Amino acid sequence: MRSLIKPITLALVLSAPPALAGPVGFGDWRQHWFARFADVDFTYSTGSLAVQANAAVSITYKLLDQSHWEARAARWSWSVDQTVPGTDLRLKGGDDRNLALYFAFLPKAEAQRSGASRNLRKLLKHPEGRVLVYVWGGDHGRGAVLPSPYLGARGKTVVLRPSGTGAHAEKVDLVADYRRAFGEAPQALVALAVSSDSDDTNTVTRGQITDLVLN
Repeated sequence: MRSLIKPITLALVLSAPPALAGPVGFGDWRQHWFARFADVDFTYSTGSLAVQANAAVSITYKLLDQSHWEARAARWSWSVDQTVPGTDLRLKGGDDRNLALYFAFLPKAEAQRSGASRNLRKLLKHPEGRVLVYVWGGDHGRGAVLPSPYLGARGKTVVLRPSGTGAHAEKVDLVADYRRAFGEAPQALVALAVSSDSDDTNTVTRGQITDLVLN
């Protein structure tokens, strides 16, 4: 019996799915190229990202290594202390929101081919890329899936909270939401991003995202 234990154990190890590095810290995120000129303050720490947008829009992001590519769910907590008014998130140039969390996907072969040269601008414009954007903002109901005014068929907005203040914990099923948005299974999760947008309404919004975990 003892001689069977090692082969069986080895087979189980080899057949197990790759481990995912669950928590995602914010200490190594970086601002997108246009963000340097916007009056948006990002405050980074290992477990949290605080954002204040002063009648401005900006975005910060993190490229993910291969250990995260198979992530199929996510959870996080977020809060808003000062809110933009409700807007139409389908309207380009009129879609202010408190916070938006982006999940960017590529086909695995393309993700491997792109390697370290990937950057957010290229990902958002990649014809085979797909982006789910979870939003706190707008005047739409929770769970609404909306076309992105900037990404076309490559991106969909999923409303988690309409405009307002408060604090909430979120848990999302990336597979189910991706299928609902794009009609197929997601592939490699290659990047995350966070934006805040208050320039169209000329207002100030303050919020924070903490304890982001992929699984």
